[in-house]
Amino acid sequence: MSETIHFPRHLILAGAMAAGVLLALAVHMLGARYGLDLGGLWQTQGPADGSGFMPAGSAIAWWLIATVGFSSGYFIANIMHSAVSGEIPQRARNFLVVVGVLMLAGIGQAISGPSPVPSAAGVLAGLAALCLGALMAFCGANFALRKN
Repeated sequence: MSETIHFPRHLILAGAMAAGVLLALAVHMLGARYGLDLGGLWQTQGPADGSGFMPAGSAIAWWLIATVGFSSGYFIANIMHSAVSGEIPQRARNFLVVVGVLMLAGIGQAISGPSPVPSAAGVLAGLAALCLGALMAFCGANFALRKN
């Protein structure tokens, strides 16, 4: 019977956070490509247009980035913890690596065109997505590691 190997908690947390941030940024870039403008919160809306409400696309973008950051941090921390302790078979690990590479390649191909958002607003929205994704990925990974 083999002995269970445990990685330091900080390594799993850092790996899950990095992957969660990358997936949250990928969702932000895909959302911007399809019209979910994260920067809609900062646009001033005057009385001429008759609405003082936040655009729904902006709210959907914020929630989507937060959900992807949290859930990817949680699931990746669980997968990393299971893989290190030997609970995932080698074929399943190889399958997860192939699926991850194909997803990242597809996302890269989808976002390779010019940005629909002006550069200064795009940079600010990207930084906001980075911070939100990092915070939510940390929360998800921390939650998963506390459970184990």
